[in-house]
Amino acid sequence: MIERHGKTAGMSQKFRHPEIIEMARQEGKVTVEGLAAHFGVTLQTIRRDLTELAEAGALARVHGGAVLPSGTSNIGYEDRRVLNEAGKRRMGDVCARLIPNGASVFLNIGTTTEAVARALVQHRDLLVVTNNMNVASILTPHPACELILAGGQLRRADGGLTGNLAVQSIRAFKFDLAVIGCSALDADGDLLDFDIAEVGVSQAIIEQSRKTILVADHSKFQRSAPARIASLKAIDVFVTDRVLPTPLADKCRDWQTHVIVA
Repeated sequence: MIERHGKTAGMSQKFRHPEIIEMARQEGKVTVEGLAAHFGVTLQTIRRDLTELAEAGALARVHGGAVLPSGTSNIGYEDRRVLNEAGKRRMGDVCARLIPNGASVFLNIGTTTEAVARALVQHRDLLVVTNNMNVASILTPHPACELILAGGQLRRADGGLTGNLAVQSIRAFKFDLAVIGCSALDADGDLLDFDIAEVGVSQAIIEQSRKTILVADHSKFQRSAPARIASLKAIDVFVTDRVLPTPLADKCRDWQTHVIVA
């Protein structure tokens, strides 16, 4: 088998990694032999891919392959950023249409809220408050958007600002709308996260907003995290990319949480 090297090989690796993670989400486990056959590369190449993904925290190595990591640590930001990009873009577009010009909006930490920020660049007279430095970077070139960065302790891994200072900053506002994400969503409809400091920030955002929109793709139903943010009962609109399982859809209807599938 002939493999490409240099720049082309690096580009191929860039596309393999997110697909490998998505396959692990769907199947629970990926094998070296199965991935080598799927991508048409050598076993050595796949072993190297899995080692790099494991070092990034995206997968956990097991004999003959890899599985998703435990529910006590998050996937690395760069790997999350490229997962399901098309779905997040659709969700961002749908969410942006729910936000009128002239609104005050909070966008919190997460790659999907960053997709919402990209979809807001044509809006006018927005006041956007965020604890996500990536959101601030996306919106900085757009003068029609007034931008406030909430204070807090910088989490270098993903540009998030968390902790008590962030909570205090958020409590100085009352937002028309908040757009939040989560790391996982369980069958009971509870929004979950890995970082307890971020949980406190998310809870303050919900409390200080007249209307809250959750943006979370289908992968969040296949994950677990140890810290609880809130119930979907506290969410006004849930934007996702796949139809919800029937029991959870029924709960959302009872809670009057409006679900939009992008």
